[in-house]
Amino acid sequence: MTQFIDPQSTPEAPASLSEPLVAPAAPAQPALIAPLWHTILITALILGNSFLGSSKVGAVHGSGSRILLYGGTFVTQLILILFIWFGIRLRGVRMRDLIGGRWKTVEAFLLDVGLAFGFWITSLLLLFGIRVALGTIDLHNMQKSVDDTVRILGPMAPHTYLEAGLFVLLSVCAGLFEEIIFRGYLQRQFGALGRNAIIGIVASGILFGLAHGYQGTRMMIVIGIYGIFFGILAHLRKSLRPGMMAHAFQDSIAGIGLFKLVTRH
Repeated sequence: MTQFIDPQSTPEAPASLSEPLVAPAAPAQPALIAPLWHTILITALILGNSFLGSSKVGAVHGSGSRILLYGGTFVTQLILILFIWFGIRLRGVRMRDLIGGRWKTVEAFLLDVGLAFGFWITSLLLLFGIRVALGTIDLHNMQKSVDDTVRILGPMAPHTYLEAGLFVLLSVCAGLFEEIIFRGYLQRQFGALGRNAIIGIVASGILFGLAHGYQGTRMMIVIGIYGIFFGILAHLRKSLRPGMMAHAFQDSIAGIGLFKLVTRH
């Protein structure tokens, strides 16, 4: 039987060739993990503490004042951590979410250890070149560079074995606390505000440098770049764990090195 086709009708296109009825969803923008006022206050506290710390370092004299400085630094960072915990809880975010969860296998732990060590070695080599370029290390007069380091950081450096032990303990805590503050919290907040992960990495790195005002302008630049390196590591690994290990190890080694330097002078 002959079939007649209505000339006004149009055959339906095959399902595989038809256009989607719903447009693809746009990529989700990163959300703030705490209120904006909370981030402003955290930033102000960090900058204020840096300013006050710059004036306090020169006033440190004797073992008692150094121990008070170490204790005060620990308490200050702990207060910041607790305040961050309070802020992220307002948005339903857990501290575990900032850190990047837990190790699920021994292999994951060993991978983070390897990443921490590789990052530490690589960043030290890069920072050495940056310090030479900025003039904080003089290749033609290394003794002058050592003397400048002792002059700037000597007052807060450990002078006894007790102080050295407390400094190492503080370094381990700082490695944990500062990574949560700068890479776990601030980097994500700045990234959400700027709608770009790179903005978060750079902005938190700059603030990390500004937080070390007691070391002088050029070293603040070096530390800011170091903070950006830590931010890249945290972003790529999606975890703070390798950065925490590298940070704690770096601060501990630096403290022991300062202890050796000041006891020789």
